[in-house]
Amino acid sequence: MLKTRKELGETATAGKHAISIGVFDGVHRGHLALVDKMLTEGKTRGLTGGVVTFYPHPVAVIRPDIEFTYLTSLQNRIELLHTIGIEFVSVLEFDQELQKVSARDFCEMLVTEAQMELLVVGDDFKLGRNGEGDIKILKNIGLELGFEVVSVPLVQESTSKVSSTRIREALYSGFMEEVSSLMGHRYQLDGPVVIGDQRGRTIGFPTLNVDIETNRSIPPNGVYITETFVKGKKFASVTNIGSRPTFTIDSKNHLETHLLDFNEDVYGEHVTVEFISRLRKEKKFNSGDELVLQIKNDVEKALNYFSNIR
Repeated sequence: MLKTRKELGETATAGKHAISIGVFDGVHRGHLALVDKMLTEGKTRGLTGGVVTFYPHPVAVIRPDIEFTYLTSLQNRIELLHTIGIEFVSVLEFDQELQKVSARDFCEMLVTEAQMELLVVGDDFKLGRNGEGDIKILKNIGLELGFEVVSVPLVQESTSKVSSTRIREALYSGFMEEVSSLMGHRYQLDGPVVIGDQRGRTIGFPTLNVDIETNRSIPPNGVYITETFVKGKKFASVTNIGSRPTFTIDSKNHLETHLLDFNEDVYGEHVTVEFISRLRKEKKFNSGDELVLQIKNDVEKALNYFSNIR
C-alpha cells in the first residue's frame, strides 16, 4: 500500500477533488459520459476532476493465462482524459498486493492522498478485494470517511451497453464504423516508422511501416481507409494489415500505410494511424501486376471517400 500511496501522492494535484476510478481502456462513450458527469457534479461542489486508473489491466494480473490486449496505449489514454478536462490522472500499478486491498482501505488512500470528496462511478462498479465494494458499500464507506458517491447509468446503444468488450467484438470483425460510433472517436494505432522491405516503392506505392506494440488490439488483416498523422499533420491514407502473402510467407503481421499525398523520409518518426473503414480482406494475388491493379483500385476508393467528405 505504501507504493500506491506514493503514486497517488505524487500525481494528485493540490485541492479537493471529484474522482472517477477505472481502467478507461479505449476512453469510449461510456467513459466519456462518466467523466462528464463527474466534472459537472464536481463543479457544482467547487471540486476539480481527477481520474485514477490502473496499469496493467487487472485482468492481466488476476488471469495471467489470458492474453490481454489494449484498445488504447497508456499514453493515449492519459492524453484523451486530459483533453476532456481532467486535471490529473493517477496511474496505479496493479499487482497482487493492490489486488488484496479492501474497498475501505483504497477509499481511505483516495481521501488522504488525493483529498477526494466525491466519487463518481458507473452503477455496476465494484472496488476492492474480490470486488467487495459495490455502490451500496461504497456509500456506507463514504459516510464514514467523508465523501459522497454518485453512480451513473451505463450508456446504451441498440439495447446493449457500450463497453470495451463490445468494442473489441466490433474491432475484431473489422466493423470500424461501429467501433468509431461506440468509442466516440476513431480507432488509432501508433508507433515509430521502421525500415521494411521497401517493396512498395518498387511498385509505385511507398508505405510507412509502423511498429505497433504487441499488447495492442489489432483489426483483422485487410486494407483500410485511414488517416495518418505525421509530424503534426494529417494525411489521407490507405493502410494494410497483414502478412504480405503475395510476396512472402510471414507469420508476423505488419502495418503498412500508404499516404496519398506524401513522399518524405520519416524513419524513426512516431506516427498515428486512424481507422475509418475496411475496404477488403487480405488476399494473395497471382502476380505483382495483379496486386498493383488491386492497390490502384483501393486508392481510388479511398480518394472517392475523401473527396465526398471534403
